[in-house]
Amino acid sequence: MRVTTDFWVSSIVRRAFSEGGFAAIMRRGASEAGAVILLARGRTGESRLFMPAPQSNYEESRPVDRVFVEVLHSADEEEISKKIEREQKFDPDLWVVELEVGEATFEKLVTVMTP
Repeated sequence: MRVTTDFWVSSIVRRAFSEGGFAAIMRRGASEAGAVILLARGRTGESRLFMPAPQSNYEESRPVDRVFVEVLHSADEEEISKKIEREQKFDPDLWVVELEVGEATFEKLVTVMTP
């Protein structure tokens, strides 16, 4: 059984702070089952946008983990905002969570599928 989105987001925010990073909920979606977009901000001014991976990318041995794929890597705030806005129009239950943690911490917090 998968935990609610509200619980999962609260957990990742707390874990980011406990690792010495920063996290903020930019947009709160449906508490039970809303999808989550992660915005990872780096120290060099670039940002990476992660969205839920397609269901076919989930491992059978760990079917309840939330898995993400990187969809955008940019320093252009307008490009990032437009992508998030398009996704919100498509999915009004969407959550957007901003994380400012180091790469190693991000990898501990989030499961990312690589192409």
